[in-house]
Amino acid sequence: MNRRRFLWLLVAALVVLAGGMYLSIPRGVPRESRDQPLLPTLSRELNSVTSLNIRKGNAKPSVSLHKTADQWTVAERADYAADAAKVRHLLLALGDAKIVEEKTSNPASFAIIGVEDPAQPGATGAEIAVTAQDGPHAVIVGKSIGEGNFARRSGENKSYVVEPAISFETDPRFWIDSRLIDLPSASIQTVEVKPATGAGYVIRRLKPNEENFGLEGTPAGRKAADSPSLAPPATMLGGLNAEDVAAADSIDFSKPAQATVTLADGSVITLIGAPIADKHWIQVKSSKDAVLTAKAQGRAFEIAGYRYDAIFRPLEQLLVPKPPPAPSKAAAPGQTPAHGGKPTPPPNPAAAPAP
Repeated sequence: MNRRRFLWLLVAALVVLAGGMYLSIPRGVPRESRDQPLLPTLSRELNSVTSLNIRKGNAKPSVSLHKTADQWTVAERADYAADAAKVRHLLLALGDAKIVEEKTSNPASFAIIGVEDPAQPGATGAEIAVTAQDGPHAVIVGKSIGEGNFARRSGENKSYVVEPAISFETDPRFWIDSRLIDLPSASIQTVEVKPATGAGYVIRRLKPNEENFGLEGTPAGRKAADSPSLAPPATMLGGLNAEDVAAADSIDFSKPAQATVTLADGSVITLIGAPIADKHWIQVKSSKDAVLTAKAQGRAFEIAGYRYDAIFRPLEQLLVPKPPPAPSKAAAPGQTPAHGGKPTPPPNPAAAPAP
């Protein structure tokens, strides 16, 4: 082997070695960027956050949360109170998110991992924008991967894998403070129900601090059920939560049911109900509870169907069931049947077949 050939082979070997070393280097985020916060300053600004918006598949946010004093509200629900714990959970997740590795910077590939423009119809990711004391923060949270998500800071082309995962909802109803009424059945003294149609009734506790109830409004010829069946169920007003909220004038309460509940302290809670399609809506008024009154003013609340049924029980459920109708008897020969008609003719011996 001559000297020139040897040098060419040596150069080729060095090129191959260098290429192998290049390819073996991780193509992720430079070492100094690994484990860095996705939003570097947010964690120390959490207490100064005044708004949080989520948008997905539209230029307009689907959820707009605002903080005034110490109260978070949901703009899409007529500024009804938001669940502060859920807001705090999302803010902490954003502040805790750390970069694991860098992914594509090619906008043509963003839709694959869910970090495309969130204003585009059908976008799979969502943008979360936060306004804090030191300025805004915005990040597009994409598809799940492992224990985290793909993510891209709004306005940048670099995308990342971040951990831990950032979970959230884009439906405004998820963000409302669902707590509505929580009263034990032991505090209920009377329940007066006026259904949308049919006769009303009153259930009355017979003696204070005792579990015996009576029914007023029993129809003639019927009997009231026993006391345990008449007693207001625990699901009536105990831990009653709203599944959604709307302006009262946006719900048709023109043919309502009404339940008036008198409590042991003399206060009265009035509930107006209307089932619409597959949803059950109520309005609430309180004679003494100022907090409940302020929360319910001008609003209607969607509640679970079984909770609605526990408030507006039909009268038939509070009565001893009607006995089943007696079976009809076959009429004897020559007698008129009980249902009327011609008498049954007696058998004709001559018509009997010969043995």
